[in-house]
Amino acid sequence: MTTVDEAMPWGAGRRSLWTALIGLVLAVLVTLVWLAGRYEISQVQSELERDTADAVSDLRSSFSRDVQTLQSLQSERPTIKAWHPEAVRLLRENREWLRIEWRDRQLNLKAFADSPWRAPTFERTPRTEVINETIQSCQRARRFNGPAYSSTYYVPQPDGLGMEVMELCLPMTQAGELTGYAVVTYGLQALLVERLGKTFGRRNEVSFTEADGTRLAIAGTQRRGLRLFTAQQLVDLPGNTLVLRMDGRRREPDLFPNVLTALVTGMSIALITVMVLLAKDSRRRLKAERDLADALAFRKAMEDSLVTGLRARDLEGRITYVNPAFCQMVGLEAEALIGHNAPMPYWPPEMVDEYKQRQAIRLAGNVPPREGFESVFMRADGTRFPVLIIEAPLISTVGVQTGWMGAVIDISEQRRVEEMSRASQERLQATARLATVGEMASLLSHELNQPLAAIASYANGSLNLLKDPEAVPQSMDDVHMALRRIAEQAGRAGRVINSVHDFVRRRDQAREAVAPHALFEAILPLVNLQARKLQVRVVTRIEARLPPVWCDRTMVEQVLLNLARNGMQAMDQPECRDRVLVLQAKRAASNAEQSWVEFAITDVGTGIEPDVAEQLFTPFFTTKAEGMGLGLSLCRTVIEQHGGHLDFEAQSPKGTVFRFTLPAVRSAHSPSAVVSA
Repeated sequence: MTTVDEAMPWGAGRRSLWTALIGLVLAVLVTLVWLAGRYEISQVQSELERDTADAVSDLRSSFSRDVQTLQSLQSERPTIKAWHPEAVRLLRENREWLRIEWRDRQLNLKAFADSPWRAPTFERTPRTEVINETIQSCQRARRFNGPAYSSTYYVPQPDGLGMEVMELCLPMTQAGELTGYAVVTYGLQALLVERLGKTFGRRNEVSFTEADGTRLAIAGTQRRGLRLFTAQQLVDLPGNTLVLRMDGRRREPDLFPNVLTALVTGMSIALITVMVLLAKDSRRRLKAERDLADALAFRKAMEDSLVTGLRARDLEGRITYVNPAFCQMVGLEAEALIGHNAPMPYWPPEMVDEYKQRQAIRLAGNVPPREGFESVFMRADGTRFPVLIIEAPLISTVGVQTGWMGAVIDISEQRRVEEMSRASQERLQATARLATVGEMASLLSHELNQPLAAIASYANGSLNLLKDPEAVPQSMDDVHMALRRIAEQAGRAGRVINSVHDFVRRRDQAREAVAPHALFEAILPLVNLQARKLQVRVVTRIEARLPPVWCDRTMVEQVLLNLARNGMQAMDQPECRDRVLVLQAKRAASNAEQSWVEFAITDVGTGIEPDVAEQLFTPFFTTKAEGMGLGLSLCRTVIEQHGGHLDFEAQSPKGTVFRFTLPAVRSAHSPSAVVSA
């Protein structure tokens, strides 16, 4: 009895063990069957994905052949009469082509041919209503200097239906010069049928879809009642990207036909597979851990070696990461920065309110400009330094924004170099102005001698009148008249000296709103000095109600004076009898964002030789024996610094006109608005 009692627990334990083993075997069997089914499914899916990749490759190859065909069509300069039959032949050979167009450089239609296999594509909808996609694709083709594809768009048909189409634009060149464009209109439905239907459409349904899954065109067939498998591939084309989707239906995988054989085989394979998988998994895990450690070490070394400061903030504005370069930049340790929120310890106290407002705007979701923005930081010792901040959203692996990542660049050295360059440019401009005045010294001497001689004459006459005591009462009127003449001549001499002083004196480079006529009035006294000597008639033409221009007044006055003096010197030739210099200001071509004012200085001189014109704006190039060769080079630099453009052209029948543009101050904007822009 005791033995039986003692054996019962052992038997119960053995039955429990067998039950566990049977359960394990059944679980392994079910798992093997499920894994086999999953494997077969994965094989079917892989086959479908390979077919999709092959289909995309075939499409790309066919598009390349189409480009070569179009290039052969336009290989020589065809006439419209010869072009049309060849285009019709290509349309017969390519059923997916709906239309071929020949357009000139301005995208004006020269000739076209519609497919003979169907009604004209644009019979119901005029071509001009859907020309925007063609224009955009041809503009991209011109930038790429090669073929470009348009986005797909819907074209209604006369039968009440419609179809999705896409266009290929190919620029045509002869001897490196653009002569026009060849445009082919594809039907997406016909493209699938003709290019993929015979090879991939027998077992699958092939379609072009949008990013959200909306189908644009479908071809092929599907067998109903079977399991659906789907694969997608991107068809990257210059200027457009299509999504090719392939749907196929296949039978569900069969179970193993012999369960007992499967059980024995499955158990053996399972045990071996488990051991192998465990070994491989262990090796993969160790390798992944080593790779992860190496990657982390590499990233840490890379971040530590950067000279650009890196700073990460969470969605509440707290600093979550800084690299050593940022810490060195602001003179603080990482522990003193991480976890810190506004106000930051590197913010200048006088700018805390402004920076808080800017951070609030950033945390509200407003993306900063891609080119970055400038700011001022403060080091631990209190010194300020300028920085350039380039900031972007910090996106996690699941596509959710977790904060902001910023790159901070110390631009102190850049600012120092810019200041040195500005100072050098300013000194060079001042030197040029002094050189201009030096060249005009003889004119100034002549201009000042006249009022000084008149002053001396009137003064001597007054003294002679005052020497005779008896005639003093009668001569007081003459003395008064002489004194008034002395005052007038002194004022004349003062105006000449002041105009030279205003032109030469060195001022801060501050831009302001200046009326165009004020610029002309400032230089006319100096222009008239040389005009009188060279017998030049100066004509000023200013368009009515011109807006003021935003400029550095001193620099622009120097440009105007240099161009005016060059024009008068160009007319200082014996054969030039009617010498006229025209100073003109008028409105220039503008847009909704910026308006411009054009200044023109026109002479009737001998003109500029072609070999001289090629080097006219080259520094230190001059045709004058005493010239420095800096005048026109400095003029172009000044105008380009204002955002304008300086150029010249020949004047008919003779002479030259120099034109430059300056930004106008629109009435709806204040000068401060122009500065902030």
